[in-house]
Amino acid sequence: MSETTQDPGTTGLIHHPYTPPAGFEAPQVGVHKASTVIFANTAAMRARDWRYKNGYTYGLHGTPTTFTLEERIAHLEGGLQCVLAPSGLAAISLVDLALLQQGDEVLIPVNAYGPGKDFAVQQLARFGITHRLYDPMDAAALASMIAPATKLVWLEAPGSVTMEFPDLRGLVAAARARGVTTALDNTWGAGLAFDGFALGCDIVMQALTKFPSGGGDVLMGSVTTRDPALHERFKLAHMRLGLGVAANDAELVLRSLPSMALRYHAHDQAARTLALWLQTQAPISRVLHPALPGSPGHEHWQNTCSAAAGLFSVMVDARHSAAKVDAFVDALKLFRIGYSWGGPVSLVVPYDLPSMRSPAPYAGTLVRFSIGLEHVADLQADLAQALAVL
Repeated sequence: MSETTQDPGTTGLIHHPYTPPAGFEAPQVGVHKASTVIFANTAAMRARDWRYKNGYTYGLHGTPTTFTLEERIAHLEGGLQCVLAPSGLAAISLVDLALLQQGDEVLIPVNAYGPGKDFAVQQLARFGITHRLYDPMDAAALASMIAPATKLVWLEAPGSVTMEFPDLRGLVAAARARGVTTALDNTWGAGLAFDGFALGCDIVMQALTKFPSGGGDVLMGSVTTRDPALHERFKLAHMRLGLGVAANDAELVLRSLPSMALRYHAHDQAARTLALWLQTQAPISRVLHPALPGSPGHEHWQNTCSAAAGLFSVMVDARHSAAKVDAFVDALKLFRIGYSWGGPVSLVVPYDLPSMRSPAPYAGTLVRFSIGLEHVADLQADLAQALAVL
């Protein structure tokens, strides 16, 4: 073999000159997988800046697939820039770590997503970052809590598990009047029920695991901004933390986005039907659904939202033991026991409310339902047969 002849079984395969013709177009975005990105020459390598979408430098910093998803999520949220994270919790952590430093304080709703609060307790505290919990239903109380060390206020609508809908405008105004950055967890609203940026929020994060994915098979989060300076802080922290998402996961979310509005409203309508019906059932002492009159913060939901997600909780009367409530949950056939929401399968989880909130805001045992895409009459029949246990 001459020195200029390539081995067809190794070098010839690795360096084969063929490239497919340009111009291919299909409904779905192509999946681009990469750690290494090839540059045409050293000048091209040195000219590219990974902080902006003007080229590709390394797979962790983006491919055509992830750039497309970031742009579509930014559009969905009404923002200008977006970064993707491996989960919703990773997105929360990214916001905290990008914006807070030793001596700073973050204020978190008392009813916020539990792992996000735990991150402040267990991790941020180790870096000298303090936190306090506030009542999201009292904007005046939040205003009085803001101190010179307060650098970030988290918002969540509605509250995790207990579903109180806060006065977002009042909370944002209280923080903005004191020059404090606000970050909204908009996983429930999904960019469809209300516009977080229109309410004045500085940052909107979302667990794309839920409605944007829609299949119960993807973990991903997003952080969206309108402020280029904020976005750059997130990009830099994102790079330093080594955060990235898999191209195939990005593909799955991109494939699901066109149907998200249809799915969201289907979840919403079915959930409202079942929540109203459960209000008439004797073992249920309270239904917690922002769109239902009497649910905490219903008037704020009315003034803010055009829709509601397929998620609600009920309080089972305190005369029924926790063991009895577990038996009710176990008796359900179509509702599967599992965390998360936004997928096609209806889910149910009983919660020990006193272990989550002290004091517990309601008496009895809380059960949360995520309504999937099954026929609503079948779900109601399943609930009815299981309620017989109580």
